[in-house]
Amino acid sequence: MAEGIERFIRPHLTEFHGYSASTSPDVLAGKVDVAPQAIVKLNANENPYGCSPRVARALAACNHLHVYPDDGQLRLRTMLADYAGAPVERIVASHGSNTLIDLIVRLFVGPGDAVVNSVPTFDIYRFSTEIAGGTVVNIPRDGNFNVDVKAVKKAINAKTRLIFLATPNNPTGNATPRDDILEILTSGRPVVVDEAYYEFYGETVVGLTEKYPNLMVLRSFSKWAGLAGLRFGYGVFPPRVARYLMAIKIPHNVSVAAEVAVRESLADLKYLQDKVKAIVSERGRLFKALEEIDWLRPYPSQANFIYCAILRGNAGELHKKLERQGVLVRYFDIPLLKNSIRISVGKPEDTDALMRALGEIKP
Repeated sequence: MAEGIERFIRPHLTEFHGYSASTSPDVLAGKVDVAPQAIVKLNANENPYGCSPRVARALAACNHLHVYPDDGQLRLRTMLADYAGAPVERIVASHGSNTLIDLIVRLFVGPGDAVVNSVPTFDIYRFSTEIAGGTVVNIPRDGNFNVDVKAVKKAINAKTRLIFLATPNNPTGNATPRDDILEILTSGRPVVVDEAYYEFYGETVVGLTEKYPNLMVLRSFSKWAGLAGLRFGYGVFPPRVARYLMAIKIPHNVSVAAEVAVRESLADLKYLQDKVKAIVSERGRLFKALEEIDWLRPYPSQANFIYCAILRGNAGELHKKLERQGVLVRYFDIPLLKNSIRISVGKPEDTDALMRALGEIKP
């Protein structure tokens, strides 16, 4: 029967490679040397301090979870407009910024169309493009993971429908200079600038959306606001694109719970911004500590994680050894990300646990 039904599946998806998500502590019970609740989770760039305390109180008191949210997102987009510094008609919200990426690709890309991607970068750009039947044109970054602007522009042709730029970039942590973004915008092709880690960096191109009708900017509440489990992201778009996205999105694509959490987060910015400052400070301490390990090469980061090349040993083995000790990191062994790991910035005690574990490992 499986063979019979498989012939109805879109042919290009039969060999499709999905997105590799981070490991959850829940699945490691009995497989590591510590209890699941003692595991130090540094593999998904979550906020170790969690969300604003106001969020939990508001969700506990919410008495309208049985009612559908406003599909037009008017109140939600009004709140976001004040925070993002963009008018309501340019904003669209969704169930995580990765869902918006998928929605943008569906709007612009079909079979035979091309998407220009500066790799290594966030794999969801590839994921959504290939599902849509598009072709990903990968442009390698340089040795310091900077975007090769000339190569990006040279790759643009009649089939190009989108260009993705993550800044700060995931998983390498470096930002793309504004001048580079401006030069790529002059191509006239739709450009998506993914600012999921904006709050840890502090520089944005949202203000350019008024001037450049081909610019789209994405943001997330998963990292800085600690709402990864509730899934919420938004974007700033040209008004006409925003209207198209609102038309093709799944109805009620932001839950009541997420809307309540966003409202309370924006009402508690001082608390959340203090936690962001704590993470940025700890990022500096972690970087210095990693620099002391002679078999690691950490790269400077503007996000809430640090990317490291493994100079001796194997990243997969290192990942397993750390996991056994109850420390989770992300590791890579794919083209352009050979033998490397990404470490999320945690609390000071998380850094201490990581460094103790690394100190016991002989590569």
